Amino acid sequence: MIIEHLSKSREETITLGQHLAGHLKRGDIVCLFGELGSGKTTLTKGIAKGLRIEPDTVSSPSFVLLNIYEGKLPLYHFDLYRAENYKQVLSVGSEEYLYGEGVSVVEWAQRMGTLLPDDHLAVHFFHRKDDQRLIRISASGKRSRLLMEHLKL
Repeated sequence: MIIEHLSKSREETITLGQHLAGHLKRGDIVCLFGELGSGKTTLTKGIAKGLRIEPDTVSSPSFVLLNIYEGKLPLYHFDLYRAENYKQVLSVGSEEYLYGEGVSVVEWAQRMGTLLPDDHLAVHFFHRKDDQRLIRISASGKRSRLLMEHLKL
């Protein structure tokens, strides 16, 4: 199953993230894929907002691999843009967080290589005209397929 959504603005992408956050539980993993500036951090701000975290505190942690935000559930925000290999991902204790007490959102998830969890929600971003983004969501396991059922827009 694949869900596609054409977001026409930053605000729409934030709203989509809020909607997604309403269905997330401890241990859920959302993997984000897309070019620079395609909306990954914006969706993460929406997820944060949905978890009762001030969205303006969420930034792309491009110079660190992980930021942790406390809310309704902890949000583990990974940004692997600068990760050169999976060993750097392991160095921040990624497995402890990915399978921990909060929700994990991983930007540049393709850089996880073989560490990419078997069960995750994959969100791909594609630039369209102006501020529009095509957002394609798919699931790779039992829990993420259940999330997809809740996300039908």
